[in-house]
Amino acid sequence: MSETGTYIFCGIQTDKPIEGLSVELEDEKRELYTIHYKDAAIVAAKAPMKIYHPKKDNLMMHQKVVSQVMEQNDTVIPVSFGNVFKTDDDVAVLLENLYPQFEKLFPEIKGKIEVGLKAIGKQDWLERQARENPEISKAQKSAAGKSEAAAYYDRIKLGGAAQNLFKSLQKEMEKEMFEPLNDIAVASKKNDPISEKMLLNAAFLIDRDQEEAFDKKVNEIHDKWQDRLDFSYSGPWAAYNFVNIKLTVEDG
Repeated sequence: MSETGTYIFCGIQTDKPIEGLSVELEDEKRELYTIHYKDAAIVAAKAPMKIYHPKKDNLMMHQKVVSQVMEQNDTVIPVSFGNVFKTDDDVAVLLENLYPQFEKLFPEIKGKIEVGLKAIGKQDWLERQARENPEISKAQKSAAGKSEAAAYYDRIKLGGAAQNLFKSLQKEMEKEMFEPLNDIAVASKKNDPISEKMLLNAAFLIDRDQEEAFDKKVNEIHDKWQDRLDFSYSGPWAAYNFVNIKLTVEDG
């Protein structure tokens, strides 16, 4: 039987214990509880000391707990998946070390949520853009009918032309989507595309009281572009893209 440790989910601003929340972890229901320092607390559960692999079920379990905590507390600092410590005392030391960072972050994220927006080009629209692109047409014509060796540099030009088209479409999406949403958000971040057809992969930190206005703007953008793009709008999340906490217990 494996040793029991303390799995941590997130930090919150509170001096009261968390109540009535539990998690299904390793096929067992486990009560959530809080470890405190001043006005900060870390939400934790007892769990086997082991490496937790980022499988879909495990990641969803972690996220579900953070979402439940967000319903009870408006100042939630996310902690990355899979952090398990030997004892509650280790977590208490960690929290004391992190407290200066928490103290700065609390006012910055109080009452705020993160939402994500991805825009993926529809295949037929992207192909139409490519057909109508003069640079791509020129490179295609130049390569047509040549031997593979003779067309080598033309194919490089064709690849470059396709990249240029994609960059120009990403710039267009930045202007059409990212900038108007950025005007409503408190903070925003552009992440790298995670597929070759993705034209926007962005995260936005918004005030809870601006959620309706933000949703309305996302819907307007969707209505304008839905025949050319597929959208993935997700959240609310804790501020994963806007918080950078190093989880280390200092020797001492």
